[in-house]
Amino acid sequence: MLGGTAFAYGSVAERNWFALRRLDVPVLPPGALPLRVLHISDMHLTPGRHRLMSWVRSLDALAPDLVVNTGDSIAHAHAVQPFLDALGPLLDRPGVFVYGSNDLYSPAPKNPLRYLWRDSSHEHLRHIPDLPWAELGAGMAAAGWLDVNNRRGRVKAADLDIEVGGVHDSHTNRDRYQNIAGQPDPGADLRLGLMHSPEPRVLDQFTADGYDLLLAGHTHGGQLRIPLYGALVTNCGIDRERVSGLHRHPAAPPSPGEPDTRPWLHVSAGLGTSPWAPVRFACRPEATLLTLVPRIG
Repeated sequence: MLGGTAFAYGSVAERNWFALRRLDVPVLPPGALPLRVLHISDMHLTPGRHRLMSWVRSLDALAPDLVVNTGDSIAHAHAVQPFLDALGPLLDRPGVFVYGSNDLYSPAPKNPLRYLWRDSSHEHLRHIPDLPWAELGAGMAAAGWLDVNNRRGRVKAADLDIEVGGVHDSHTNRDRYQNIAGQPDPGADLRLGLMHSPEPRVLDQFTADGYDLLLAGHTHGGQLRIPLYGALVTNCGIDRERVSGLHRHPAAPPSPGEPDTRPWLHVSAGLGTSPWAPVRFACRPEATLLTLVPRIG
């Protein structure tokens, strides 16, 4: 009885109880004006999710300077246009994006509880993608958004010059960091690294190259969390303590007296779920408005 009630709450109420997180990140050069970055991820959109689409469209009222999409945007062959419609006026703003594996491969039926004891990397071993990922990317690129799947590029947001490096989904080994390897331009105002899945091996490479801020999704924040304990799983290599939210990478601080040059890492808990695991518990779907401000000290 209790389990059925919890499942009903998680699949009907919490799954549609969208949250906007607001965080300040001290990452800009001294004297720079604040930059508002809207981070969205993991919509897993199907055409009938009108409440989710309407909520995402309303985020334009936040007037972000830059929109970042870290993948798993669709979960249905006919979801590309609904996804673009959901972004709506956000597409008129500067934006950057990478794909997740679920942008390429349709979700497979499964028991939602399998999420607790088995990660999803084995589920995308099909050779030929069956979702219109190219159409999805073309739609965002046509609006001027920068595609950084195993690529680097520059984007202007507000008055800042931002160098962006990104990789395709590392959870399914589609990342090719060697395509973007090397120190980003030290003359840029901000060096931004994008990925779908926050795998430590990829985070380490961005860190070694000197990126300032890393953005990822994929984890769904654990999706099913236990109050006072947190996420049960991360569905990737990152530790449970950093399954969502704002942290540093690596997690361990430098030795006393040494400067802290670690990049900031923001992992979005995401906005959706697989259609075959349509439940969240103690882990509301979210988007995040990151206000980037000058570094301290």
